[in-house]
Amino acid sequence: MNSRRTRLGSALAVILTVLVLVPTAVLFGRVWTDNSDKRSSTELELKGVEYMTALTPLVSALAESQSTGIQGVSEAPESLAAAVTRVSAADAKLGDDLRTKERWADLKDKISKLPKVTGPVNILNAHVEASDLTLALYAAVRRNAQLNRDPDGDISNLQQAVAVDMPTTVTRVNRMGDYANLLQGLPAASRPQVQAQFAHEVLTVQDNVKQLTENLQAAVDNTESDTLSGSLVSALDSFRRGVEAMNRGANPAGTPNAATMSTAQTTLQTALSNLAGITLKEMERLLDDRIGTYDYRRTEAIIMGALALLLVLGALIWPAFTRRRETEPAAERPSDVGSNRPGPYNNPYDQAPGYGELDPTRRGERSGALR
Repeated sequence: MNSRRTRLGSALAVILTVLVLVPTAVLFGRVWTDNSDKRSSTELELKGVEYMTALTPLVSALAESQSTGIQGVSEAPESLAAAVTRVSAADAKLGDDLRTKERWADLKDKISKLPKVTGPVNILNAHVEASDLTLALYAAVRRNAQLNRDPDGDISNLQQAVAVDMPTTVTRVNRMGDYANLLQGLPAASRPQVQAQFAHEVLTVQDNVKQLTENLQAAVDNTESDTLSGSLVSALDSFRRGVEAMNRGANPAGTPNAATMSTAQTTLQTALSNLAGITLKEMERLLDDRIGTYDYRRTEAIIMGALALLLVLGALIWPAFTRRRETEPAAERPSDVGSNRPGPYNNPYDQAPGYGELDPTRRGERSGALR
């Protein structure tokens, strides 16, 4: 009866252990998979930030090449060659993951042909095409790195600012200044079209600046970073001053002042480059912190899984260990039959007399003696 009860208890212990272990394993697997997916997604976003860090100088270099080109300088600036080399290195490293190789190869080919273009209008149009392809490359990196899907409000606003608003603003500001320069040397018959394009660029720049400011302000309002607000304030103020100077030189209601715009353009590009650098570094730091959190959760999951496994093993081993301890004293306990306990008659030389023997032979011997 006790043996049956013991076997039944062991079976119930095994069943309960399995019922606990299976849900725990399923939960551990889901937590591990979810954590791994989020970590991989964050690593992909970091690759996007690294690629855009290489792209930022290219935008400014194309702007410089465009401005010097329409002024009659045939050779491309040294900054353009350095920027192309930097993006090529980033594309060789990250292009497969971000799916940008074909797009960059096309853009690189267009950039290599820019010094061969002649005529101010043609030079401007060729640079406009290259700049548009650069903005498209930004969009591809942003999309393929999944930065546009980031769940955190601060990173979401920062990626919008650095991948869309800033490069677009640099490009549009530069075009605005170059259209103003073109107006100075064009004949009256050719001015209306360029004047209309200039006015369009002025309005576009104003919209881009407004959107950029709003996104940066939203990032500051939604962040938990201790450094984001202080880092952006001074850079954003410098940027706004450059925009105000640019608008004064543009003078949309009258004749633009090319000299004022040229000075403001240089200041604005420097401010935007500084602002982009700060924004990209803040994004990188926030994403690194997130990966650190995922690494901590992974370690935590491993520890909790190992602890659960140890508890299960303990639950399986402990009953067997307990039964063994209970069996050992019972095996060592002497039985009452054939006991070796010391007593008065256990000694072979101290045998008790055989009173009342019933041997019939010896009874007959005694009866004959009496007769």
